[in-house]
Amino acid sequence: MSGSSAVDTVRITLKRLPGSEDLPLPAYETSGASGMDLRAAVEEPVCLNPGDIKLIPTGIALAIPEGFEGQVRPRSGLALKHGIGLVNAPGTIDSDYRGEIRIILINWGPEPFTIRRADRIAQLILCRVCHAEVDVTEDLLHTDRGEGGFGHSGIH
Repeated sequence: MSGSSAVDTVRITLKRLPGSEDLPLPAYETSGASGMDLRAAVEEPVCLNPGDIKLIPTGIALAIPEGFEGQVRPRSGLALKHGIGLVNAPGTIDSDYRGEIRIILINWGPEPFTIRRADRIAQLILCRVCHAEVDVTEDLLHTDRGEGGFGHSGIH
């Protein structure tokens, strides 16, 4: 890791898959962006009708360093304006995965939505990963919350 600013950087390797040479590479659209936009590598426009779930190719494969994962997240503008999201948000790209990055999009909106070649459809965030070592016990440390969950702390 290196960094000359408050943001650390990590190097990943990207492979363009055949037929995706014309697509822009993933990029941070602003200097403060957390995620790189991923683009659709569809040959023809794809219509997502309300309720549809479709697997959309990006035309790229990545080598993410061990100790990191790629998190695929929805784009807020698509969610707000069109109801487009990711079924498994965030999606995980493991450091040992070398296949094509594909995005599982869903249309939660009321109108059909068309995905065209090179549309920005999701964003990729790189995050550190920790592996847990599991210790089995009969009792857990007590907390004030205890077993309270699913609305236990209220709305206000």
